[in-house]
Amino acid sequence: MTRQLEEFFNLPSSKSTAVVEDKSILPDMEQIETVMKGIDKIEEALPMVKNLETADREMDHLAQLAEDKFQELMDLGMSVEPRFSGTILQTAGTLLGHAIAAKQAKIDKKLRMIELQLKKARLDQTAPRDQDEEPTQATGVVLDRNELIKTILESNKKTPQ
Repeated sequence: MTRQLEEFFNLPSSKSTAVVEDKSILPDMEQIETVMKGIDKIEEALPMVKNLETADREMDHLAQLAEDKFQELMDLGMSVEPRFSGTILQTAGTLLGHAIAAKQAKIDKKLRMIELQLKKARLDQTAPRDQDEEPTQATGVVLDRNELIKTILESNKKTPQ
């Protein structure tokens, strides 16, 4: 940073600032393990979709078959008289379109399943567990960055090291 910018924004000199590392701000291993356990619970809660591999193999087989036949028709279309090649090449193009459609259907199906799993997880999270149980209510506090850092530093000073 240049001296003129420091003076314009009324900032301290960059030469005089020192970096202070506060290791108490870093998360400890217990917090990380707690978060990892929560992630594992979420993954277990999502239902596993069965027989996706079978449908994927079938779509892959159809796409590969269409690509192979496309190549055969392209070779045939290039080796016949020009007046007959138009229909053959048009059919080859159609087969290539079918191969692309098969691969696109496979991708769309996976995306739909992921979307449904996310919707189910959201519904499970927002819906009350029992009919008598009310949803959990929480309160929040709006803080700016400086207030949050000040609060963290004060709590670290109060706790014995």
